[in-house]
Amino acid sequence: MPWAMIFPPMLGLGPEPRHPSALYEFALEGVVLFVVLWWVSRKPQTQGLISGLFLLLYGTFRFIVEFVRLPDPQLGFIAFDWLTMGQLLTVPMLAAGAFLVTTACRSQRTMVATSDR
Repeated sequence: MPWAMIFPPMLGLGPEPRHPSALYEFALEGVVLFVVLWWVSRKPQTQGLISGLFLLLYGTFRFIVEFVRLPDPQLGFIAFDWLTMGQLLTVPMLAAGAFLVTTACRSQRTMVATSDR
C-alpha cells in the first residue's frame, strides 16, 4: 500500500513495509470514536447508552485494528491462526457494550411508551 511504513528491524522481521497500526488506532479509537460519542451525546440520553456505545465502538475498532498489528511475540496467535490476545480481550468489552446499549434502548422505549399514556 502506498501508505505503508518501513519500521526498524525487530523480532526477526526485516525492514519490510507494514501497516501503520498506531495511526489507524488514532483515527478510529481517537477521532472517529470522539466524533460519534460527541454527536450522540448532544442531546440527553438514557442512562448507559453513551458508556455502552463507547465500549461497543472501542471494542469493535480495536478488534479490527488487531488484524493488521503484529501479535505479541511471546503469545503469537491464540486460535484459528488469526485471533490475537488483543482481540480475545475485547470480547468482554463488546458484550458489556452490547448489553448496556440494549438495556438503554429498552429503557428508552419503556419511557416513551409510558409517557404516551
